[in-house]
Amino acid sequence: MAGAEQNRISAIKQQVKRSDRYSIFIDGEYTCSLSEGALLETGLRIGQELSKDELHTLKDQAQSDKAYDRTIQLIARRPRSEWEVRQYLKRKSYDEVITQQTIERLLDKGYLDDVSFAQSWIQNRRLLKPRSKRKLRQELLQKRVPEQIITDCLAYDDTDDKEVLRQLIEQKSSQTRYKDRQKLMRYLSGQGFSYGDIKEVLEETEAG
Repeated sequence: MAGAEQNRISAIKQQVKRSDRYSIFIDGEYTCSLSEGALLETGLRIGQELSKDELHTLKDQAQSDKAYDRTIQLIARRPRSEWEVRQYLKRKSYDEVITQQTIERLLDKGYLDDVSFAQSWIQNRRLLKPRSKRKLRQELLQKRVPEQIITDCLAYDDTDDKEVLRQLIEQKSSQTRYKDRQKLMRYLSGQGFSYGDIKEVLEETEAG
């Protein structure tokens, strides 16, 4: 249409460092990037002309695609709660619309699930850093996992807190810094164990 501003796609180049992403050039200048999947969805081609509105839509799509890509990389390093993902996107200065779109997309694909996250958190903590159920609850609450999910997941965890206490006492008692009984008790208290349980298991250990 005469007089209408047009923007011509002059190049679509595969990125060197990220071969799954493509840089889009409009009139010889870099404009945005898209993942391979997003590029296929848009159907963009070299030589295609975009109106001002179409260019604006493309930039919005690129921003949304980038937010999703970044978040996928984040949760690939370790599972995250929904709240953690929201905080991450907020730190990256994405607006609420893109944040919500990203969250919903991750939920739909099953990449974001607070139940799976809580289960994974409990399992990993049990394997790597023993602690009480109370401490696990506190940690998951800090990740803003809903209380009912935490309660349900901990209900399936049949680990005995006193047995965990025995293991910790045996492990820590051999360390110089915990030879002092009070220091050991403070450490165990910090892991969420009750004073009564700590005292009882310590006395059992010392007697046996």
